[in-house]
Amino acid sequence: MKRSYKIEVDCPNCANKMETTASNTAGVKDASVNFMMLKMNVEFEDGVDHKSVMRDVLASCKRVDSDIEIYGVDQNE
Repeated sequence: MKRSYKIEVDCPNCANKMETTASNTAGVKDASVNFMMLKMNVEFEDGVDHKSVMRDVLASCKRVDSDIEIYGVDQNE
């Protein structure tokens, strides 16, 4: 399954870190961040709960830069 998310990130370097962090999160098959479009595309591994994985992605990205935001991810679900 593939999903696209609107993101908020301040600089290209942070976008690269965000992409690396997301790609290394369990349950993520592939992730790409487009800084100019402020968009993250995520392909999930088969059989995972994408909402749970995205909460993990957001938490990991927040450790890299607390100003990063991924819209459409509810941490309280």
